[in-house]
Amino acid sequence: MERRTFLKIAALVPGLALAGCGGSKTLLSPKDPTMLSIWHVYGEQADSPMNRLLTEFNDTVGREKGILLNVTNMTNSAAIGGQLQDAKAGKPGALDLPDLFSAHPADASALGIENLVDWNDWFTAEDMAAYVPGFVQDGIIDGKQVVFPVSKSTQLIFLNGSQYARFAADTGAQLSTLATWDGFFEMAGAYRQWSQGKPFCALDYPLRLVELNALEQGSGELYKGSWYDLTNETFRASWMEFARALVQGDILISDLYSNTQVMTGETLAGLGSSAAILYYNDFVTYPDNTTEPTDLLLAPLPHAAGTATPLMPQAGVGLCAFKTTDQKAEAAAVFLRWLTEQQRNLEFAADTGYMPVSSAAFDAIADYPFEQQSYQRLYDVYNEMRIQNTPLSEPGIVGYHAKAKTLYDSLRQRQKDYPQRLADGETLEALTEETWQLLCDNA
Repeated sequence: MERRTFLKIAALVPGLALAGCGGSKTLLSPKDPTMLSIWHVYGEQADSPMNRLLTEFNDTVGREKGILLNVTNMTNSAAIGGQLQDAKAGKPGALDLPDLFSAHPADASALGIENLVDWNDWFTAEDMAAYVPGFVQDGIIDGKQVVFPVSKSTQLIFLNGSQYARFAADTGAQLSTLATWDGFFEMAGAYRQWSQGKPFCALDYPLRLVELNALEQGSGELYKGSWYDLTNETFRASWMEFARALVQGDILISDLYSNTQVMTGETLAGLGSSAAILYYNDFVTYPDNTTEPTDLLLAPLPHAAGTATPLMPQAGVGLCAFKTTDQKAEAAAVFLRWLTEQQRNLEFAADTGYMPVSSAAFDAIADYPFEQQSYQRLYDVYNEMRIQNTPLSEPGIVGYHAKAKTLYDSLRQRQKDYPQRLADGETLEALTEETWQLLCDNA
């Protein structure tokens, strides 16, 4: 039996029509504060920027209106979905379900959207128009705004600037070449030759890159059931393009996060989440223990050459609330308004390396006084991608991520042997076909 019977809709108290959607009546009172427990995923750092904001809110607006937020779990975006399910099922050792929590849309859907607050009951259409449209759309499930945008990430290229400067000086390489996948693979091959066999770039989420490349070339629907439509020729061609680079040793699948391979000099570049900037060090440390400044460079995600519809992957959690009482829903909405105000949203994004969700905050990036040059570069790239690209949500397919992990593990076991197997006489066609078969085996 599920813990916390407050999930039952019958537990709702009257008053939603008066308190919600900008109504003037409030159910909150500073004389009887409304307590909200919260789980969030901004706790990787010792001094969590979200915790600082929660303290500020409790001491100001929360005290004034009668709201007190209490963090009962700090975790990460990969783990929170499972932890929520364990709590919902009342598994031994699981925490109590929170009132407010970070979640991907897939996590929210798995919890049952009927159990979650529809933020449209508390925010008008005019309110929601202040946010980046694609980010808002990402949190709508079955017509209900159950995930409220707080911060978003995308994918882009990080480069060891010190190593790149030497490579560019010797070869004439230009960062602008990375604007297309054709240019990306051309540079990857040139770097492998220049470096005498080192891969150019480590990829964190290669399947997502293959998808985007295929979609930009007009692939249409890519999925069939819980995996890919393996008869989609455009998708297969896109996969083979990446597979050829992998087999030749031009690229590799990262161990987990590509910043590790860049920071140790194993690769010149890493292609992964933009929020990974938090984990890039100021110095690269090579295997012989020599170091040099990272001088981090960034480049937007490449696109298919000639595409009329450049796409930009969007990822990252938003905030959801379990449907309990109107009083708690109103309190959560007050916090969300406060958290995503222009300046606060921009400062929070700048602290965490994410994109802001307020359109005004995005517009204000150009004048923001970043303390680190790398962060200024990051947000310059963010703005460039925002203007030129259409945000695309992650696939919400049950079981997809487990299958993707299995594929990545299989490729990691083989990737370092592929160049030698190629040198020993196996054909490029046969080896790339082997990678395709690994993908098919997950169906």
